[in-house]
Amino acid sequence: MEHATPGQPLNPTGEKGDATELHLGGMTWTEARDSLRTDTIILLPTGAIEAHGPHLPLTTDVLIAEELSLRAALALRRRRDQALILPALSYGVSHVGGCFPGTSPIPAAALSDSIVSVVRSVARWGPRRFCIVNAHLEPAHVNAVIDGVEAARRESGAEIAFPDKREERWAAQLSEEFRRGARHAGSYETSLILAAHPAWVRTDLLDDLPPVWIDLPARLKAGAATFAEAGGVDGYFGNPSAASAEEGERLFTALTTMVLTAIDELPRPARD
Repeated sequence: MEHATPGQPLNPTGEKGDATELHLGGMTWTEARDSLRTDTIILLPTGAIEAHGPHLPLTTDVLIAEELSLRAALALRRRRDQALILPALSYGVSHVGGCFPGTSPIPAAALSDSIVSVVRSVARWGPRRFCIVNAHLEPAHVNAVIDGVEAARRESGAEIAFPDKREERWAAQLSEEFRRGARHAGSYETSLILAAHPAWVRTDLLDDLPPVWIDLPARLKAGAATFAEAGGVDGYFGNPSAASAEEGERLFTALTTMVLTAIDELPRPARD
């Protein structure tokens, strides 16, 4: 089965253009100089390289974070805000997936330090508002992001939003499966990838994947160290066969609102 090449900017809203001007990594230094202003909002996608069942790619979390960042940046542009997307921090704290080949975790300190270094480096050229757009929910990973955000605030003086979709105000807008805790590579994440990168989903396998109704966060809190120990012997939880691109679009809309709300809750910088 053929699968698409990752990293191609999508234009999910139907707007003209390929939105490449929203990606800092595609700019020259002179273009970056002109784009990194005090009022520029910086989006930093974060994820992990980790097993997501037999039907989704290892880079699932990164793809979701990048797509959400793009949709948020397009929404910001529509309301006349300047926004730029940084290249993703693709490797994360993903130890619970380590029982499956391909999962590639990094130490928590490495992730925290990367966030500090990236924010500090970009903030020195002007931007005062950042948002960490994270799609990997392993508790140790989220804690490392929080540590990195707090240190980056101190060292850069920038305002940094980190919307945590596990919080009730955000989770209530997502799906029943997500709220039940069966939120890894089930309908929730499979729907998001079907909406963003459908060629990456091994759709021929979905009907053969029975639901795994296990509250993953609860099992991890109880002491499970891996997906397999938590009961996800094939690296997924929830019901992948119930996924659809339509549900993925609905979820991306809710997640985009989450990102924009978190950004709007940051203090606005003084004008240059």
